[in-house]
Amino acid sequence: MTANDMTTGAAQNTSDTELLPQHLLLPFILITCCFALWGFANDITNPMVAAFEKIFLTGTREATLVQVAFYGGYGAMAIPAALFIRRYTYKAGILVGLGLYALGGLMFVPASSLGEFYPFLIAYFVLTCGLSFLETTANPYILSMGPRATATRRLNLAQAFNPIGSLLGMYTASQLILARLDGHSKAERELLPAEQLNAITAADLDIISTPYMWIGLVISALFILIALRKMPSENDHGGTSTSLSTILSHLSHNKLYREGVAAQTFYVGAQIMCWTFIIHYGTAVFMEQGMAENEAQVLSQQYNIVAMVMFCVSRFVCTFILRFINPGALLMYLALGGIALIAGTIFLGGMTGLYCLVATSACMSLMFPTIYGIALDGIHGDDAKIGAAGLIMAIVGGTFLPMLQATIIDGSSPSWISSVQLSFTLPLLCFVFIAGYGYRTFKAQQD
Repeated sequence: MTANDMTTGAAQNTSDTELLPQHLLLPFILITCCFALWGFANDITNPMVAAFEKIFLTGTREATLVQVAFYGGYGAMAIPAALFIRRYTYKAGILVGLGLYALGGLMFVPASSLGEFYPFLIAYFVLTCGLSFLETTANPYILSMGPRATATRRLNLAQAFNPIGSLLGMYTASQLILARLDGHSKAERELLPAEQLNAITAADLDIISTPYMWIGLVISALFILIALRKMPSENDHGGTSTSLSTILSHLSHNKLYREGVAAQTFYVGAQIMCWTFIIHYGTAVFMEQGMAENEAQVLSQQYNIVAMVMFCVSRFVCTFILRFINPGALLMYLALGGIALIAGTIFLGGMTGLYCLVATSACMSLMFPTIYGIALDGIHGDDAKIGAAGLIMAIVGGTFLPMLQATIIDGSSPSWISSVQLSFTLPLLCFVFIAGYGYRTFKAQQD
C-alpha cells in the first residue's frame, strides 16, 4: 500500500440475491481492471529506490524522493478526487484517474532522454495523482454496480485482482528491470570515466522507462474503452447541499476517525518502509556472504515477492478470523505480531532478521482495511465520502516516514548494529501506535 490493501469484511449471506446484474458485467470487468493496474504501479515502484540510488549515485535519503513523489500524489489528490465525483460522475473520475496514470507512465520516455533524476519524480507524481483518483472513485463505483445486499461481495471480488497486479509489478521490477541493469556496483560506478558512466546510465534509464511506457499505453487503451462504453450512472451524482466545512467539522470531532487517519498514516508508512528497504537489508546480508551487489539486489527482490505472497495468503486467513474476533482486537494482535517480528529484524540480523522482515507482511495483511472500517464506523452519507478520501489521503505516510528511515540508513550507528538494522525502529514505533489504536477501539466497543 497501501491503497493496494483496500478490502471489506466477510461476505454477507446473500445467496438469494444476484451478485451483479448481467448488463453490468462488462463495466464491472473494466473497472476491476483498474484494481490490478494500480497494484502494478505500487509494487513496481518500491524497488526503484535502490535502482535510482545506484544509477544516479545518490544517497539513500535522496533516492527515497521516489516515494515522496509517488505517495505525495495520493495526499495531493484524494480530497480533490472526492469533491470531483460529488460534482460529476464516477465515470468521469475514473477517466481523469486513467488519463493522469497514462500521462505519468508515458512521461518516463522524455525523462529517460533527459537523463536526470527529477523528471522521473515529476512523472511519478503525475502518475499517482491518477492512482489517487482511481482509488477514491473505483471502490464506491463497484459498490454501486448492483444490489446493496451483495455490495461487499462485489467489492471483495474486484479487490481480489489487486494482488495479481502487485505480484506482476514485483516480477517486472525484479526480472525486467533490476536483473537487466548494468552489473557495476555503486562504488565501482563512482570510479568509472565520465563517458563510460554516462553510457551505462543512459542504458539503465531506458531499461527502467520501458515498462512504464508500456503500462502507459495499456492504460491509454483502457481509457478509450471506458470512454466509449456506456457505463452505469445510477447513484453517480452527489446531489448534496452539505458544505465541505460542515463535513470536515463532523469528522474532526470524531475521535475514532481522527485517530484512524493517524493510524492509517503510520500503517502505510510502515508498509512502504518494510517493502522498500527490504532491498537494502537483504543486499547488505547477501553482500556479507560474498555476493555481488546487483545479484544481491535481485535476490532481495525475490524475498520481497515472497513477502507479498504471504501478505495475500494472510489476507484471506485474517478475513476468515474476523468472523470470530472483534476488529479492534484483531488489529491489536496483528500489530503486536509486527512489533515482535520487526524487533527480530533489528536485533537478530542476518538471514534470521531477513526472515522476520519477510514474515512481517503477514501481520500487515489486513491492517489497512481494518483501520478503514473502524474509522468509518457509524459515518454515513457525504461524511463517509469525504471521510473515505481522508483515509486514502493518509497514504501520504508513505512519503515522509521512508525519508526518515533513509536518513537513518545514511547516518552512523553504534558498532554493535548496522544503520540498516537500526532504521527499522521506525516501523516498529508505527506498529506500537497501531496496537494502541486497536486496543482502545476494542475496549471502547467492549464498554
